[in-house]
Amino acid sequence: MKQEALASLVIKNLHTVKDLEAVYELEAGIWSVEEAVPVNHTVATVKNGGFVLGAFVGEKLIGFQYSFPGYDGTKAYLCSHSLGIHQEYRALGIGEKLKYAQKQTALEKGYDLISWTYDPLETVNANLNLHKLRAVCTQYTENAYGEMSDQMNAGIPSDRFLVEWRILDESPVRQLSAEVLPRAIEIEVADGLSTPEGVNLEYENEKILIPVPGNFQDIKKREFELALKWRKSTKEAFAHYLSKGWIVTDLIKDETAENQYLYLLEKR
Repeated sequence: MKQEALASLVIKNLHTVKDLEAVYELEAGIWSVEEAVPVNHTVATVKNGGFVLGAFVGEKLIGFQYSFPGYDGTKAYLCSHSLGIHQEYRALGIGEKLKYAQKQTALEKGYDLISWTYDPLETVNANLNLHKLRAVCTQYTENAYGEMSDQMNAGIPSDRFLVEWRILDESPVRQLSAEVLPRAIEIEVADGLSTPEGVNLEYENEKILIPVPGNFQDIKKREFELALKWRKSTKEAFAHYLSKGWIVTDLIKDETAENQYLYLLEKR
């Protein structure tokens, strides 16, 4: 039923207070009232170089994407702050459609770079950001937003990857065999849960892999201390290698273990 409804999916660039109020309500429902961007902020954003996109099925708002201008002292870029999908419409490719609509809108406004952050342990986001959009991660930030109280982040340090999506780049889809590359974290898998068993910070290869679980939210619910161990181990590996000149360029399914993925890191 939901899949059929997507035939009428329309993505609009939103400007009115009424539409932006609907975005606020949707965002508050996805995360929390505390995490939702106030309407007076989004109104100011759309008048000053940013934009808010809404995904509609009929008259119903089911997804949104919010971007505002950024500046690093040298050039302007677009900061992609948040993207959310109503829980009844997830896993249908709407997030990807919103990102490509964001790319088109950004190009029309004169941007060539879009930047955002995401939790590297959320592999659904990673698959979209790195594998499908072909963006890269260049920086690891520990506890980027401090303590967060929403259901997805509560109790876990808010570590984040910084994503850079150069939207004029039309490089081909990456092709890679992961079998021969070294892995910076050793894992053991039992009862559908994987455990990091050691971090190797000594590799000097041009390409390395860092494994992450594909079911991090499930791990949080079943064994919270294991979730914290995954945060600690991946932080140690990512922070080290990214500070030494590697960048994260892809996410690959680990065919040797259930519910496991592999980040590909390459020397700049």
